[in-house]
Amino acid sequence: MEIVKLTQYSHGAGCGCKIAPNVLTKILKSNLEITENKQLIVGNKTHDDAAVYNLGNGTAVISTTDFFMPIVDDAFSFGQIAAANAISDIYAMGGKPIMAVAILGWPIDKLLPELAQVVLEGGRSKCQEAGIPLAGGHSIDSPEPIFGLAVTGTIDIDKLKRNDTATEGCKLYLTKPLGVGILTTAQKRGILKNDDEYLAPESMSILNSIGAELAEIKGVKSMTDVTGFGLIGHLTEMCEGSNLSAKIEFNKIPKFTILEKYIEQKSYPGGTLTNWKSYGKNVLLKNESYKTIVCDPQTSGGLLIAVEPNATKQVEQLLKKNNLYATSFGKMVKKQNVLIEVV
Repeated sequence: MEIVKLTQYSHGAGCGCKIAPNVLTKILKSNLEITENKQLIVGNKTHDDAAVYNLGNGTAVISTTDFFMPIVDDAFSFGQIAAANAISDIYAMGGKPIMAVAILGWPIDKLLPELAQVVLEGGRSKCQEAGIPLAGGHSIDSPEPIFGLAVTGTIDIDKLKRNDTATEGCKLYLTKPLGVGILTTAQKRGILKNDDEYLAPESMSILNSIGAELAEIKGVKSMTDVTGFGLIGHLTEMCEGSNLSAKIEFNKIPKFTILEKYIEQKSYPGGTLTNWKSYGKNVLLKNESYKTIVCDPQTSGGLLIAVEPNATKQVEQLLKKNNLYATSFGKMVKKQNVLIEVV
């Protein structure tokens, strides 16, 4: 097949395609009288990663869906990243995925169906790595290429990890580096250096399967994954849900070390400014330059973990064993005038 650069066929990329939080709030508003379902443990109210439904036997089913337009040019890699990103929502709740179905939109008049097959094959390979079948799906003829998964998982209810249950004093960890949005924007603009091309795809393709192991640790009080709303957005949801604030150290936040040269060329996605507009009122920055990184939209980003002090050693050992970032970059503190302080 002819070499095709998939990112040239979409107006957005990865989780940067997400609708802005303030707009999403308007979309989700309902005038219907919603009947409360007592078996629904986690729904829309906390903006968590997935829905959780109590099966009544001490276990629950976790259900999620995630899809987006190409964030890399290579079709197989796009499929892998989109699949890893969708499966991550199950791991972020501490669950174990059991099955996935595909969501595919393809511009049949612009791109060969054989290329869509390669995308699906990438998604299938990542499902196999997670130990689950890609059991079916749905496809449409769409103006831009779209791929993702709907994923089902299970969890013992007493091990469920939510984004609104952090406690004061919890240390914060992030398992993957920030900067994916900056690097993929540089790629789309044609300024990404050859030596840097592998960094973002490699990071985005890593499964967050460590989440299922972290669920076994009682001292892990809260967990979510960092995606399109950036570190600031997802940490804001954790703070608001837990009725706490956070103080974080910029120099300790995991991030790619080569970002500065691209930031100087203004290589950052529009979602960065959207995230700041949505969440900036809750944030105090010691240095205005921090904004570009802490608001950077991530695709298939790392797990954001809040850990009680007495469990940090156990968590750090587990993270190191899996070659993940194992240094705390901040902590949850008593509710302040601002939700997040970046020093």
